[in-house]
Amino acid sequence: MDGAAGAAGVDGGIEVRRGFVVPARELRWRFSRASGPGGQGVNTTDSRVELSFDLAASPSVPDGLRDRALSRLGNRLVGGVLTVVASEHRSQLRNREAARGRLAALLAEATAAGPRTRRPTRPTKGSQRRRLDAKTHRGRIKRMRGRPDE
Repeated sequence: MDGAAGAAGVDGGIEVRRGFVVPARELRWRFSRASGPGGQGVNTTDSRVELSFDLAASPSVPDGLRDRALSRLGNRLVGGVLTVVASEHRSQLRNREAARGRLAALLAEATAAGPRTRRPTRPTKGSQRRRLDAKTHRGRIKRMRGRPDE
């Protein structure tokens, strides 16, 4: 994940990685009352935050990254929409920041390139010789275990 993942973009969007910014106009925010700490204020403030992003229909996601993210996030998507929830803080502002960072981290991880494929190599002459020497030695040890010939 980039060090800049989750940083606010120019228009209030989310910078996921270099060349991939989710604009603010494509984000959907919902607020509701959260449970947990807050005393009497928890009954009156809408501090729980749901942040949704339509990954499947977004024009700002490059096609290659979209395909990779859709396949990796398949179990978290509902109709192609990715939703994250934050309600651990008492203030709505801090929950908004937490949700924004969580969405950026999920998208950064889902769009990251996979590991490089291993290019097979041939064994060296020395390793082939050592392998055959070991097999010969093991065969000699096993031959010595037999009953002596009379």
